[in-house]
Amino acid sequence: MPDPAKLLRKHGVQVTAQRLAVLRAVSARPHGMADEVAEYVRAEIGTISRQAVYDALAILAEKGLIRRIQPAGSRTLYEDRVGDNHHHLICRTCGNMVDIDCAVGDTPCLTAADDSGYQIDEAEVVYWGTCPDCLTQTPSSTDDSSGNQPIKHVLQKKCDSDTKNQQRNTSNSDQPTLGINHKENSHVR
Repeated sequence: MPDPAKLLRKHGVQVTAQRLAVLRAVSARPHGMADEVAEYVRAEIGTISRQAVYDALAILAEKGLIRRIQPAGSRTLYEDRVGDNHHHLICRTCGNMVDIDCAVGDTPCLTAADDSGYQIDEAEVVYWGTCPDCLTQTPSSTDDSSGNQPIKHVLQKKCDSDTKNQQRNTSNSDQPTLGINHKENSHVR
């Protein structure tokens, strides 16, 4: 596991306490929104402006240290799993997201039927469905008769729930460790 400060330097990014904290927050909370990252950073280092968090996220994404994800109808999410062409699976009901490796081979999704002369280096695939936990819920526990909620409402519930969980866990957890470029990060968020 690389040292976060060395990683920043290697990518030409000035090392600051704020950037290190943002990098650790994204690693600890994969698929988190900027507001979640800011909450985590504030719990770790104290006061930090929202703009400083956005600036750090932008530079880290630009340098390839983190990845920005924006599924249809949702706010931007961040993760530290970079350097591979993995995809995402999102539950329409609760908003949980998991990482999914390419279905067959290393990167078959990068072979388009017609590339129109482009050199393709990344494909963004998002699978939508219902997670096992939500499949076991009764239909009366959803917001409409189809069992599908608008994704904006789902993600707001996810954000509210994650913030409460983070607040509970912050007081009794150790500092997060940084996990860059790993496949173990396929847990449900």
